[in-house]
Amino acid sequence: MADGQLKPVAAVLLILNFCMFVVVLGIGGWAMNRAIDHGFIIGPGFDLPAHFSPIYFPMGNAATGFFVVFALIASVVGVASVIAGFNHVRFWHTSSLPSAASAATIAWSLTLLAMGFACKEIYLQIRNSRLRTLEAFIIILSVTQLLYIGAIHSITSY
Repeated sequence: MADGQLKPVAAVLLILNFCMFVVVLGIGGWAMNRAIDHGFIIGPGFDLPAHFSPIYFPMGNAATGFFVVFALIASVVGVASVIAGFNHVRFWHTSSLPSAASAATIAWSLTLLAMGFACKEIYLQIRNSRLRTLEAFIIILSVTQLLYIGAIHSITSY
């Protein structure tokens, strides 16, 4: 494709990814807060439960803790990659491509890792509607982030 034809596509994907990353941060933050508030109570006079896990979540299944933690990490890195992406879309020059591409690739790889835990959580089947929403957003983000990476690589050198 000619240089600049995918710039509007990249801009739309960037805005879409930003909104989705913010939603994932909100739902993931809720899940983390609930886990902290309703997790194991350990202190003086309390015994450690027999199957204690530091990533225990009172909702979901055994994969929920790992999924939520990696979804939060992927979202924070994703929002940071959006900042670099806005700069690249604004200038749309080869000098701004490396930072946007590397940040987007790191965010995509972390999103794929979270998607793997989402798949495991889906396989184990015990989860609530918020976790299902979080899974859906992570799976969709893994595709849209890849499309964004492809769109920003459409730039040709001058």
